[in-house]
Amino acid sequence: MDYDVFFSISQTPVDGRMPTEAEMFRNFFREVEAADRLGYGVAWVAESHLSTEVQRRHPDPVVPHWRGEVGLNTDIFQLAHQVFRRTRRIEVGSAVMSLLVNGGPIAAAERVAAFAALHGVDPGEGRRLHVGFAAGRFEFMYRAHGVVPRGPVEEAAWPALKGKVFAEATEVFLRLLRGEALSSEQLRPPVLRRADFRDEAQWARVLEAAGRPGAERVELARRWGFDELQVVPRDWRRELVQLVIGSHEPTLQEEANRLLPVRVFNLSITRSEVIEDTHRRMARAYHPDGGPWRRGYMPRTVMVFLDEDPGRARERARTALSAYWTALEGTLDPRRVEQAADNALVGDAGEVARQAVDRFHPEDRLMLWFDFFDHDCDRVIAGMEGFMRQVRPRVEELR
Repeated sequence: MDYDVFFSISQTPVDGRMPTEAEMFRNFFREVEAADRLGYGVAWVAESHLSTEVQRRHPDPVVPHWRGEVGLNTDIFQLAHQVFRRTRRIEVGSAVMSLLVNGGPIAAAERVAAFAALHGVDPGEGRRLHVGFAAGRFEFMYRAHGVVPRGPVEEAAWPALKGKVFAEATEVFLRLLRGEALSSEQLRPPVLRRADFRDEAQWARVLEAAGRPGAERVELARRWGFDELQVVPRDWRRELVQLVIGSHEPTLQEEANRLLPVRVFNLSITRSEVIEDTHRRMARAYHPDGGPWRRGYMPRTVMVFLDEDPGRARERARTALSAYWTALEGTLDPRRVEQAADNALVGDAGEVARQAVDRFHPEDRLMLWFDFFDHDCDRVIAGMEGFMRQVRPRVEELR
């Protein structure tokens, strides 16, 4: 089993105290330096954009009850340079970078190439940037960058069309990263079909807006239009970048791997049958340049509440999860809290080790989340230390 660590850098009040932005970043650097010393493999860092606090003023805010900022990291490339400068062994991952903001997929591809060219100037540098990419968690973040419905047909189709916008962005991003000179005319236009919608009524609204009652498909204009282009730098070390897609859409996972080796993100709350199905499909679909598919290519997020007093660990878990769901949805759903607690690793070292052995495959890669609703930097580092020095050896013994 491999062990990574996840950092949220989420600036929200905990126990009535709101850290400053500078304090949040200082804590992060202390924690990632500790993770490096302790032997964690990858430091995955959440990425967010624009103020969550300000979006509460919108007519239809997506997280109206969240106080503070969901995340302070807006640029994994700048942050990764800082992490690599301060550490010796640990790698860095984005969890996840949106392809729909800050210039879209073309600009994202160019930033990846620029980062790898600079990071790889030293021929002895072998640490990778794991570029996790997705559409983005909250729609307000990419709407500000012009990714919005363009007319009544797209307005009617938007719940389904959003996924096709990300699929188009993914194709642009990956084809540019593999060095192609590309124009938008080489992209397939997005097509809507009945199967893209949850019910007949939604599809009927799209056909009505398109003025095509009874049609089997509706073709739309491409989201991005551009003449032939190629990103620079061109001569960068591809082995320093590992791509990871943040989508559970099987077709998109497989289409991405027709272009480049692209691994898959996974959440701890995903059903086990979905996890196993993904592994089976990716064993067939993973791009041959990446070698054989391994379970560790799909890192699994899991919260950790570790304490020598198991009761205190469980109380911390309940308190943090209750605060999280209240902030996210405005109400407290005890069932959600219990479900999340069941998916977390909670207890003393022995209990956490047994839970890890019971729930995860020996070849899984765990993305351990210690700073969940916790600004106590010393406690976060103690949890990271306790896991590697007490839990990990017990897991190996129990295997």
